[in-house]
Amino acid sequence: MGEFHACNLRKGRYSQNGQIYLLTSITAERTPLFSDWRVGRLLVNELRMSKVDTLAFVIMPDHLHWLCRLEQQNLSAVIQAVKSRSAIMINRHRRGAGKVWQPGFHDHALRAEEDVLSVARYVVANPLRAGIVERLGDYPLWDACWL
Repeated sequence: MGEFHACNLRKGRYSQNGQIYLLTSITAERTPLFSDWRVGRLLVNELRMSKVDTLAFVIMPDHLHWLCRLEQQNLSAVIQAVKSRSAIMINRHRRGAGKVWQPGFHDHALRAEEDVLSVARYVVANPLRAGIVERLGDYPLWDACWL
């Protein structure tokens, strides 16, 4: 079932330069890898090295939300590179091997009427809504370009 769903995520996907996307990717078997903030920092490093304009992100225990502006890249290639490089670094850190990410990802191209700042606030507030922390400043795995 998971493979079928991952295939469906690609239908109608279009990479548009200058477009702002909200991307979501989930760890394999929803394993809470990023409960260990040191593992999460490995993913943060990969996001910062990506060739897109990162507007905001939050790394939850078992998934990533990433708000970014696509520049001269293909959307699938960008997320594939981040997932691949982060998996290598995470497996190296854990002294193991194995799947880190579920196949595929979800993308939402923001419409002109959507307020980017409101979407960014929604993204970074995930740890609050999930009850992981009471104050966003207590959560180490998020950032937004407006700060």
